[in-house]
Amino acid sequence: MQLRGHRAVVTGASSGIGRQLALDLAREGATPVLLARRADLLERLREEIEQVGGEAEVFSCDVSNNESVLETAGAILAAGPVDILINNAGFGFAGPLLQFSPEEVECLMRTNYLGALYGVSAFAPLMKQRRSGHIVNVASVAGLISPPFLGAYAASKFAMTALGTAVNNEDCHNGIRVTNVFPGEVNTPILENRPNPVSDEHKMQILQPEDFGEVVVAICGLPPRANVSD
Repeated sequence: MQLRGHRAVVTGASSGIGRQLALDLAREGATPVLLARRADLLERLREEIEQVGGEAEVFSCDVSNNESVLETAGAILAAGPVDILINNAGFGFAGPLLQFSPEEVECLMRTNYLGALYGVSAFAPLMKQRRSGHIVNVASVAGLISPPFLGAYAASKFAMTALGTAVNNEDCHNGIRVTNVFPGEVNTPILENRPNPVSDEHKMQILQPEDFGEVVVAICGLPPRANVSD
């Protein structure tokens, strides 16, 4: 178990990629610290982890609200340092960019980009002090290109990507590594927000959360000298 003894904060852990990442981290010996708004779903996940001999911590948190993040981070850090932060919480919607109001796009940015920024701001200072820490930003291929009808979502993921790259460039010499990951389509609940229904056949042909989880956990298990930026 290459991550035994590590505490790993996972935002958006109640479903999809975040849920799978928590399970995979626990299998590798880490203690996932589960964050999401739905505490009931997190408790079910904790029970599942404990049933296979793992441990997990649960905190209800709205990552789009900096006060909520700071309060949650304070409680987490009071129990001990965090080795890994995975910024995974996010959502998206599809359609022509100009059909959405600025308020709708701002809501998207608050979760997908500012949520990551709030997490980094809350946990990175102690990582820097300890000269050890790994941050993983679950961006998207939309954080590299801007597909038609995904402009608002892409903007939030471009911002998240820039955040990760900046922190990695500025603080890698302080022991902080940041990895931006760029999945394409993954079979998660976010697909339900598509304007056209996604068929079950298509869902089975694209990446599954467990495929993606294995890659991220493998990167988290690399030695500190290995800095995988993306």
